[in-house]
Amino acid sequence: MSIFSSIWDRIRGNRPKAGSAAPEPRATPAAAPSPAATAAAPVDVEAVLVSMAELKGEGAGNWRTSIVDLLKLLGLDSSLEARKELAQELGVNAGPHGSAEQNIALSKAVWRKLAENGGLVPDSLRD
Repeated sequence: MSIFSSIWDRIRGNRPKAGSAAPEPRATPAAAPSPAATAAAPVDVEAVLVSMAELKGEGAGNWRTSIVDLLKLLGLDSSLEARKELAQELGVNAGPHGSAEQNIALSKAVWRKLAENGGLVPDSLRD
């Protein structure tokens, strides 16, 4: 499974229930929703991540701008090797791997890709 797919699966699997501020716990991976289900109920990515960050507390970091903190919040590998692989998946070639320039470009690429896949992502996170 690609790293981006893991990111998207974690976000979709932690979608808050209507009227609930906390993410829905998940014991097993959910099956991918049908295109009709995705179109009918887009995922509010920021709301999901805010809920996850609130549960984690102060250790959530700056996930809005840091790809490392975003991956950690989702419980995914944030190592340089994982970020290199993610950069390759998303076609991000900004600065040397591990540099601030690369990490910022990678973070923005992830937000754009989440939006392309049906996530509701504020413009401020994609630009």
